Amino acid sequence: MAAKLIRRHPHVFAESEARELLAGTHPRTADEVLSNWDRIKREVEGRGADDPFADVPETLPALLYAGKLQRRAASAGIEADEAPDRPRDPQERDEAQRRLGAELFRLVREARAAGVDPELALRAEADRYRRAVLP
Repeated sequence: MAAKLIRRHPHVFAESEARELLAGTHPRTADEVLSNWDRIKREVEGRGADDPFADVPETLPALLYAGKLQRRAASAGIEADEAPDRPRDPQERDEAQRRLGAELFRLVREARAAGVDPELALRAEADRYRRAVLP
């Protein structure tokens, strides 16, 4: 377990950090750290070599499943991540959470009114997305 932690987080451990600093490849931002982490998982651990969705559990609730598929597609370069920069300010993040929560709640109400199970509707759309991205 310790080896996996060290392998996936070279920016934290001094030996690899010094080596990366000398080579000019040390990640400087959180985005670079995440990109490096994804690269390590793909190259060293063989995850997502042919299918970035290979180990996404299909048993996840639909909202988590859809989010994980989108993140994996973006990190694999299949689809540009169209999400705007995350709010850095806690107050902005709280406002975004409130606004998005209200929108999701409204969509659940709309689904109920249409006689549609929102969980099943999102699951079906996420599955369509998964199949469309990797035919």
